Amino acid sequence: MTERGFDLDARLRERERAGLRRHLDPAESVGARTRFSDDPRGGAPEYGDERLVFASNNYLGLASDRRVLQAAENAARAVGTGAGASRLVTGDTGLHRALERDLADCKGAERALLFSSGYAANVGTIDALGPDVVFSDELNHASIVDGCRVGADETVVYDHADPGDLRARMARRAAEELDSAADEAWLVVTDTVFSMDGDVAPLDAICDAAEEFGAWVMVDEAHATGLFGEGGGIVRREGLADRVDVQLGTLSKALASQGGYVAGDEALVESLLNAARSFVFSTGLAPPAVGAARESLRIARETDRADRLWKTVEALRDGLASTGYEVLGETQILPVLVGDRDDALALGDQLADRGVVAPAIRPPTVPEGTARIRVAPMATHTDDEVARCLDAFEAAGEEVGLL
Repeated sequence: MTERGFDLDARLRERERAGLRRHLDPAESVGARTRFSDDPRGGAPEYGDERLVFASNNYLGLASDRRVLQAAENAARAVGTGAGASRLVTGDTGLHRALERDLADCKGAERALLFSSGYAANVGTIDALGPDVVFSDELNHASIVDGCRVGADETVVYDHADPGDLRARMARRAAEELDSAADEAWLVVTDTVFSMDGDVAPLDAICDAAEEFGAWVMVDEAHATGLFGEGGGIVRREGLADRVDVQLGTLSKALASQGGYVAGDEALVESLLNAARSFVFSTGLAPPAVGAARESLRIARETDRADRLWKTVEALRDGLASTGYEVLGETQILPVLVGDRDDALALGDQLADRGVVAPAIRPPTVPEGTARIRVAPMATHTDDEVARCLDAFEAAGEEVGLL
């Protein structure tokens, strides 16, 4: 009989051969430092020595903050541990509405809508809008790429953070489809802070190009929410809320919780809650996650927590550069460029041996020849911990032969 199944063992062997197979390493806790274990595969984890974590998206260090923990507990006691159903059935609670109002206010939008994840928000939103053409930055997150695959008739990829190339590709499309392009719906999609390069999209110029051709602009603020513009992200910092049609983000990074959101005008939110399949057919976000995210957003907006992060970022960037490393970006994400894939893996291993968790990022996640260590500090890292991280980078770089 012809075998029509899937040879998953062969796929795993190929990943192993290419050095791309990943493994789970459970952490004891979430914070600036923790202990790790090899995957116990059902047994009890055996944690080793404590390590400093410089690889987490918990940028404000709020995942273990007592105020956030208490908010999650209060939400569970008041509403329950789960929403119980889709928001359109019985899973819509006052807690969900309160966070949506806070997010809309923070983003300068009329309304916001919670999704089960940022990934679900991207895929569901693009699919619900159903654009004829999406113009997508070449380094956009995988969730945007998948959203385009599911929901767009055609996707045109423009050069990273290059509004000139975006404008040229839109002009070319308009010229090629002169008879029909006027009736098409166009969507320009970009991350604001790019997760692997740590740079920021030139949103003002992107909006200029989109407006020239009557296109909508959608941005993903996953790595910006809670950190810029008094918590409102790059869009709020740049004063572009009235020019960006769809603001999207996650609650799982600086806001130390789980879930995603979309913010925009009334018609957008009403359309999404009716047509976004990843919203309509998903159980409402768990109340403890909603409570935790709401308290994290309040802390981000009302305290100096982000200022503490930026001081740590500056100290790390200056220290790494003075040691001899090339550090990319301009945000809280500090990509230490290595280049060679094997060198980056060796550097990551040497850092781990010295008690610092900052794994290598290599192709295909990043382009060939640009393997790197992605350093992501938290507001809760102390001066001593930053110094230990820099010492580890210096010693590890010398051991690998990069310095």
